[in-house]
Amino acid sequence: RSVNIVAFGGERDGFSEDNQQPSLIWSYLRRSALVSRIDSSLSARHVGNPVFTEYQACVFGNVRLVVHDCPVWDIFDSDWYTSRSLIGGADIIVIKYSVNDKTSFQELKDSYIPMIKKALSRSSVPVIISAIGARKNGVPCTCPLCTSDRRSCVTTSEGVQLAKELGATYLELHALNDFYVQKYFGGVLEYFMIQSLNQKSSEKMKKRKKTQKCHRVQPPQLEQPEKMPILKGEASHYNADLHNLLCCCQCADVAFYPEDLSTVVEAHKIILCSVSHLFMLLFEVKSPADIHDASIVRMAQSLFAVEAAAAVPPVPHGVPPCVPPVRVVVKDSVFCSCLPDILHFIYSGAFQWERLEEDIKKKLKDPEKTEHVLEKVKCILKTPGKLNTVKDCRSHQIKRLYNTSLRLFFNTPVLADVIFKIQGATVPAHRAVLVARCEVMAAMFNGNYLEGNNILVPVYGVSKDTFLSFLEYLYTDSCCPASILQAMSLLICAEMYQVMRLQHICELYIITQLQSMPSRELASTSLSIVSLLKKAKFHNSDCLSTWLLHFIATNYLIFSQKPEFQDLSVEERNFVEMHRWPSNLYLKQLADYRNYVHSQKCHCTVM
Repeated sequence: RSVNIVAFGGERDGFSEDNQQPSLIWSYLRRSALVSRIDSSLSARHVGNPVFTEYQACVFGNVRLVVHDCPVWDIFDSDWYTSRSLIGGADIIVIKYSVNDKTSFQELKDSYIPMIKKALSRSSVPVIISAIGARKNGVPCTCPLCTSDRRSCVTTSEGVQLAKELGATYLELHALNDFYVQKYFGGVLEYFMIQSLNQKSSEKMKKRKKTQKCHRVQPPQLEQPEKMPILKGEASHYNADLHNLLCCCQCADVAFYPEDLSTVVEAHKIILCSVSHLFMLLFEVKSPADIHDASIVRMAQSLFAVEAAAAVPPVPHGVPPCVPPVRVVVKDSVFCSCLPDILHFIYSGAFQWERLEEDIKKKLKDPEKTEHVLEKVKCILKTPGKLNTVKDCRSHQIKRLYNTSLRLFFNTPVLADVIFKIQGATVPAHRAVLVARCEVMAAMFNGNYLEGNNILVPVYGVSKDTFLSFLEYLYTDSCCPASILQAMSLLICAEMYQVMRLQHICELYIITQLQSMPSRELASTSLSIVSLLKKAKFHNSDCLSTWLLHFIATNYLIFSQKPEFQDLSVEERNFVEMHRWPSNLYLKQLADYRNYVHSQKCHCTVM
């Protein structure tokens, strides 16, 4: 252990006649009871004018003390490298000046203190500034040739200010006697020596601990599991499906005519009745007694006239009669001219009210007629007993018209034109909705298939509950499976009829349910994840099958203990082993660490 002290500056002023006065450092070393075995040597840089004196001694019994005493500041000018090296290796720095040499003090302050500050910019070495000597308050020289008062003194405030600039400890030593040198200066110096030794001891201990820690066997680090594949939901195209139904006019069962029968506009009863009580009244879904708003009844009578249907010849049982569309005459010619725009508005979800206004304005080019038509549209779409406003037509309730209103006709015989037979039960439905929402059913009812010519259509391969959930999605654009197994059954049905969005909804439901399942429940559940994986692969649910493989790999320690794990194919097993968590490497490292801890008779804190 050692302490390095560097002292700069002189104790005597330049005009003192006492050249035999010992230096502060030598006085301390000679007088202190803690210092022993003092050796001194002069630097060999300048013969006759040494740059510094080096003292070596023992302090506190066995601590090596090295002191470099530089009485002149020339070392900073002549050898900056040496002075910087001395400061860099110092544990304590002592700066000395005479209180009676103002010129030297000013030079110290202006020239050398900035150099010391620069050298100490990256270290926190304690600095002691010692103002030595008793101030001589003699009469200043009055010689006109004197440019300065050589006898002026350095004040205490100037010394304190200098100490503040360096963050140093300021001492005033009026004489180099036992009190000032040994007790005052020596007490402060020894305090900093003890602090330096404590700091070195602490750093040495930290270094030793760090070295021991580096050589000690560390517990293995458990890496994070691989990120699971992300499944993105598909945007709804519910309104677009129904709008396309109007454009293709497949399964149309209503034909609107003007009074001169010059044009025809086709539509679908189920869609019109789902948005308006007026159309329910018009197509006899409701009677006038069921409508509690007289204005709707009057509007239906004044605006439309339904022609009597022609007699339909009898057909064999199970074969749909060839029923022509219901002919409806529109009595208002202005309204009839805008009917295609109004139907586009209704089939598009009835939320683009501003667009409807613009289309009618462009077509009629008459504000009064435009207002006349828009008022009739409001009356047609309004709820009985309530007066619709433009604000109502823009409301969220109108925006999501079909997925709530078509629900009224789900699994009911009202206006039904097809009946599904499944597991001995019958389920009524409406061809227009099925054709609009499902391309497979559109082809089935439009092509030369047996189902296109029959009212009764058998369904195989799915349960009644699953098929009802499937139809509910077609009517309402939503589904709520009760369990993972039901969601998988619905996914299979969706794949059978190629309804991709419903398939994605079921995939997301299954993934969400499995992710929320705690490990204990996952370990004890009777649900076979491998079976779900097989079904997902068989029914072309690539996203779900990939996710399930990652799920099995991430929960390897749980699934590897289950009998179903053996049902994985070789390819699937290889994938799971490659992506398993925790990895084989980690488990091997953990076993080695446990053996090491056991051999060291230590307590294992890992897992």
